[in-house]
Amino acid sequence: MLDDTDRRILRQLQAGPGLAASALAERAGTTAATCIRRIERLRARGIIRGQHMRICWPALGYAVEVSLRITLDKTARNAFDDFLAEARRVPEVIEMQTFLGRVDVRLSLIARDMTHYQHIYRHRILTLPHINDIEALMHLSSVKTDPVLPL
Repeated sequence: MLDDTDRRILRQLQAGPGLAASALAERAGTTAATCIRRIERLRARGIIRGQHMRICWPALGYAVEVSLRITLDKTARNAFDDFLAEARRVPEVIEMQTFLGRVDVRLSLIARDMTHYQHIYRHRILTLPHINDIEALMHLSSVKTDPVLPL
């Protein structure tokens, strides 16, 4: 699937996603033309989906991060679809995941402070449809947030 050149390019992209093609090619041990062609091929195959910027929410005044584990009332028709559609409209929800198991959905949300979080929780989260149970986990620290794969 991937050869050594592809792996070297991907390793360098993970280490420095903002590198210019010439610098990336040099670090990967290939020419710029080959590097660009390989990256285009990796994008076409869906291996590279884009480049992302990570925002430091606390630097913007969002000091509270909460993970909500939600169990839905699965007896309600379209419970997942209805819930997800409405949850997408909450601007403070920065991530949504669905699961198989006891927990159906996990929402990550941010707030400026506890008063702001309480307002979001009462007026935006608890009004979402089909919630059967909800558990809030207050984020204290990030131990590991490294999305880099060992290629």
